[in-house]
Amino acid sequence: MFVDSHCHLSFPELREQLANIRQEMRRAGVDRALCICTSMEEFAAVHDLATSYDNFWCSVGVHPDQEGIYEPHLQDLIERAALPRVVAIGETGLDYYRLGDRTVAQMQWQRDRFLVHIEAARYTQLPLVIHTRSASKDTLDLLRHYGRGGGRRDASGVFHCFTETLEVARAALDLGFYISFSGILTFKNAEDLRQVARFVPLDRLLIETDSPYLAPVPYRGKTNTPAWVPWVARQIAQLRGLNEEEVGRISSENFDRIFPRVVSELEG
Repeated sequence: MFVDSHCHLSFPELREQLANIRQEMRRAGVDRALCICTSMEEFAAVHDLATSYDNFWCSVGVHPDQEGIYEPHLQDLIERAALPRVVAIGETGLDYYRLGDRTVAQMQWQRDRFLVHIEAARYTQLPLVIHTRSASKDTLDLLRHYGRGGGRRDASGVFHCFTETLEVARAALDLGFYISFSGILTFKNAEDLRQVARFVPLDRLLIETDSPYLAPVPYRGKTNTPAWVPWVARQIAQLRGLNEEEVGRISSENFDRIFPRVVSELEG
């Protein structure tokens, strides 16, 4: 009934509890989950989850905030994207939130990394999983200039764990991207984000946990798990005059549309 479109089950605090988490997912009606890669060093563990369980899939990519790790080349991403159960490129994007004493100009390494991921997505025709924080203008500009044209299929995908403005959501939708909401949507101080959730067309909407982070109310502050993604659906249902089962069905259909390799592997 529900799909968690973005979680980090390879992280130790979740991997060590995987049997319990899977049991809780079944009880909550969470049928599937996309396990997200944040570094090339992590990929083997993420891919192992996807190949070990018939309701998990995974991505390949390097989080924009990761420093001091192996920097992926285009071929690294292309080769891993060809493996079974890999359905997306990312998570990737830009994050200027922790600049410290650095300037935006000094973050060129992040922009270069993002461009490699965009090129990999266009080459493989897999969707991008976009992370953007305090960097929405540059994120959108790079997608406009390097994700379109040039004789290849335009880059598409999802802006995950969306926390940006209505204007950014509109721009992402105009580029053909989907918008995914996390437990942040349930937070008391998230009224602006709830306005975005009212605006996003239902056929372009996904739900996620980003677990182990961002547990929804009433579990805020605890270690998040995919079993709690229905609470995000419940919040959207309240905003849109639906029931949570409808949101689960709609977001699951959207998941299948944006990640068609999931469907082809299920049918194959």
